[in-house]
Amino acid sequence: MNSSLKERFERLGPVEDVSRGQSGSPVAISLHFDQPVKGFRSISAVRALVKGGMSMLTAKKAIERAMEKGQVTMLVPHVESQADLARELEKTGLVVKAVAVRPIDVREIRQKIGLTQEQFALRFGIDLETLRNWEQGKRSPDKTAQSYLRAIERMPEEIQAAQEDPILKF
Repeated sequence: MNSSLKERFERLGPVEDVSRGQSGSPVAISLHFDQPVKGFRSISAVRALVKGGMSMLTAKKAIERAMEKGQVTMLVPHVESQADLARELEKTGLVVKAVAVRPIDVREIRQKIGLTQEQFALRFGIDLETLRNWEQGKRSPDKTAQSYLRAIERMPEEIQAAQEDPILKF
């Protein structure tokens, strides 16, 4: 190695090894920017994801996608503390949100909106018998249905509008 290259490497300091997390639970998170990407600390973000069990390459690609698209959703496989991971990623300039996994109470959502089972089923395009089975605990909504129910819970008017088509007048 020539001496000038060796000097440059010495100025950079020792190489830091980031150990990949091996314990903890998987957590689905969404990362996006609340501010311009300019002040973003991408290397620190990649390191935080590697500590959560992601491979260096996967973490790097996820951060690059966030920088390119403004948002990325990913599964971090080994998270000891969701709060610690969020704090570490937020220090880099990212906004961190957990992908919702809490249980859905279909009856509570329906009653909060103030609809009968029949009205709720019609308004949101859900089979009435399926709705009844969910509310009575005979069956549980699958992941897709849970996502749809969370959207209804948070934005009932918008979801209703998405279900409506104009009546064609000839």
